[in-house]
Amino acid sequence: MPRPFSRLPEPLAFIRHFTPNWFAMTMGTGVLALVLAHLPWQLPGLFALAEGLWGFGVALFALFSLLFLLRLVLFRETLWPMLLHPVQSMFLGAIPMGLAVLLKGLLLFGVPRWGEAVYALAHALWWLDAALALLGALLVPYLMFTRQNHALEKLTAVWLLPIIAPEVAASTAGSLAPHLAAADAQQLLVVGFVLWGVSLSLAFSLITLVLLRLALHKLPDTDFAATSWLPLGPLATGCLGLLSMGQAAPAAFAGTPLAGAAELARDLGLLGGLALWGAGLWWLVIASLFTRHYIRDSMPFNLGWWGFTFPLGVFTLATFELHALTGLAFFALIGLVLTVQLSAVWSLVLSRTLAGVWHGELFQAPCLGGPDSPAVGVLRQQAG
Repeated sequence: MPRPFSRLPEPLAFIRHFTPNWFAMTMGTGVLALVLAHLPWQLPGLFALAEGLWGFGVALFALFSLLFLLRLVLFRETLWPMLLHPVQSMFLGAIPMGLAVLLKGLLLFGVPRWGEAVYALAHALWWLDAALALLGALLVPYLMFTRQNHALEKLTAVWLLPIIAPEVAASTAGSLAPHLAAADAQQLLVVGFVLWGVSLSLAFSLITLVLLRLALHKLPDTDFAATSWLPLGPLATGCLGLLSMGQAAPAAFAGTPLAGAAELARDLGLLGGLALWGAGLWWLVIASLFTRHYIRDSMPFNLGWWGFTFPLGVFTLATFELHALTGLAFFALIGLVLTVQLSAVWSLVLSRTLAGVWHGELFQAPCLGGPDSPAVGVLRQQAG
């Protein structure tokens, strides 16, 4: 059996080569925990399993944050290569998205254990998350426009990652607002709707470009198979954000001049959520067909495989939310099927990730070079 970390390119490579791609693992793990907790049919031990997964996600986020900070402190010369890399920089959006998912879990699992003081902590962390999300949504596109090298034929849906993060923060605002004082909830929801608008408008523009790229240049190589699922993310998160913020708005703005608008936000949120869910359903089917095509070509593993989990998970959460609001049983049945699929995909990707960690082959930042590996090859090709 190979020795652990036998393929590390250098001492302390797991710090120097640590990339923000790893935070996608916290996104996938956190969203699975939320999905299991929101199943309409709760089996004995299922909620405890969901809480355990959330705790695992929190531990991963803390570890990854430490490794990332150590890289920035100990190897400051690696910062600019990371920011200027046309793929690695996109995954900076995974940091606030991972935090936002874990924040939703804090509301769900933390309050029963530690009481309502958790709401104040979640409120403070939400503003940190929103700031990080907005920073990434501004910084990375600016670098794309001014410093990085891109071409239409190399475009993939990974471009969506930095601009989806504000939308994920917005959906978390809808979950947090009902537990805050009216003034705080109003401020949170107003900012949440602004973040939602920033994200979704840009996401639709990029999804249009992705469709154009697919029509002109066909599917990307098998290395980029997981990117075919990424457009499902903003559609599903947009649906979930509209539903959650719309439901929270009437109580937050009751007795204010915006009370009527808040009632309208609730009703339009449901209609808009259904429309976005329909758009997401189309992408779910087409991405599944793409993946079936890729499987025949033997997809090589890389950290990008975590892109299979989060979009599917958030679409499942949106499906369960629509079931709760409409009472239509077919949403619950679709959600159950998607939950089984998500659990299987998460288990597969986790097992492959742990194998890559054991060998050390996943700790190789593409912008810093290093031995050939599937992950490095993927990002080198994308970088051109």
